[in-house]
Amino acid sequence: MIDVTIPPAVIALLDGMQWMFFVYFICINLAYLALTYVSVFAIIRYMREHGVQYLPKNFTAYQPPVSILVPACNEEQTIVSSIRSLLRLGYPEFEIVVINDGSTDRTLEEVIKAFSLVEFPEAYRKRLKTADVHKVYASAQYPKVRLVDKVNGGKADALNAGINCARYPLFCVVDADCILQQDSLARVVQPFLEDKQTVAAGGVIRLVNGCTVKDGFLTGVDLPRKLLPTMQIVEYLRAFLFGRLGWSPMNALLIISGAFGVFYKERVIAVGGYRNDTVGEDMDLVVRLHRQLRSERKGYRITFVPDPICWTEAPEDLGSLKNQRMRWQQGLAESLLPNWRMMFQRNGGAVGWLAFPFMLLFECIGPLIEVMGYVSVLVMWFAGLLSADALLVFLFAAVGLGVLLSVNALFLEELSFHLYPRPMQQLKLFLAAILENFGYRQFNSVWRLMGMVRWVVRLRGRSRWGRIRRHATWQHEGDLQPQEASAG
Repeated sequence: MIDVTIPPAVIALLDGMQWMFFVYFICINLAYLALTYVSVFAIIRYMREHGVQYLPKNFTAYQPPVSILVPACNEEQTIVSSIRSLLRLGYPEFEIVVINDGSTDRTLEEVIKAFSLVEFPEAYRKRLKTADVHKVYASAQYPKVRLVDKVNGGKADALNAGINCARYPLFCVVDADCILQQDSLARVVQPFLEDKQTVAAGGVIRLVNGCTVKDGFLTGVDLPRKLLPTMQIVEYLRAFLFGRLGWSPMNALLIISGAFGVFYKERVIAVGGYRNDTVGEDMDLVVRLHRQLRSERKGYRITFVPDPICWTEAPEDLGSLKNQRMRWQQGLAESLLPNWRMMFQRNGGAVGWLAFPFMLLFECIGPLIEVMGYVSVLVMWFAGLLSADALLVFLFAAVGLGVLLSVNALFLEELSFHLYPRPMQQLKLFLAAILENFGYRQFNSVWRLMGMVRWVVRLRGRSRWGRIRRHATWQHEGDLQPQEASAG
């Protein structure tokens, strides 16, 4: 501690910041605990009604055809393996539309070579405005696969080009570096069969770090050796198992991950497709769907399904993680603030009265409050003005409740899907749930605040390709026979 003289007005300001910080943490954690309560009942109900054997073979006759859109930019290491794994999905009728968004590596050449693609004189219906399309490719050997080669325009522009080429009423977005389980598509499409008002459905994103992947499929689930991706696993469990599962029963889900989601094509076209002037095109689309359908007073459902799993790689270095979180926060601001009129609308429902204010206050503005709270505590500690009682209150708000939420997420995982059954795995996750509150969470708050600052400075961004430093490549070790590709 440093013996310094601080003016009374500054002391009063710092003290007020501490209490604001404390009230903020109490409110956000109480809100998350309420979502946890909803999620427990939702997941018990879902597991009872949608168990492992929920997809009998005779349901395949009713499953609608789906266009799988795979936007790709400089993905030569993983794109072929990803497409081959998609061709083995257990789904009756689907097509794969790969969109090469001006790659500067050999992505285009690798896909053409692997799937014997040739230029095809297909009519390109430009229902959504995109950058120029060079060529469309198809293959007689792999009739499910098509390739769109276009000028680079960003991920949103690539997706809009894919929607223009999609033949089927539903489209599924899958990142080129992600892995789906064989029944993932069938399960995420299920809400469209159960409720005709469904316009969008999303699944769970899990982290592949530490897992075993062969021939484009996950063959073994394990935890990473490094602490950084392990803490992200706990974070993802919180985000999906009650951060999204809690909002879904209220039809107030504001985000479907851009790595894995299914949408009704005509409804997306009606709202103008993906916006190209945002780095958070996935959340922005869902928010605009809510806003448009609420304004039209039409019945609709946007659903989260907790067990169609998509596996992706998390950053294992701080630089990539920082860029990812800054981009996410900027995208959050770009999605919420242009649509602020949704909040507290007369016909806003739970999305306008609960979810939108929650996301705006706690997720969008929250990093500013958190960083101010941390700064005030540090300043008062070094000045010798922080009492023991105030320090205990701070630790309870910043650490104790955070640990409680993380443990609740681990409980939901154990209650439902039990992907990490070994005691050592559970112990490692529990330790990560504690350690993330000492440094990891604070760094995240600073990076998110930096993302907000970047949004304020630039006001609007461009839909860009988020890059992280890859620590694994998923190369295909065998060959897929053409008859397998056409068999579905």
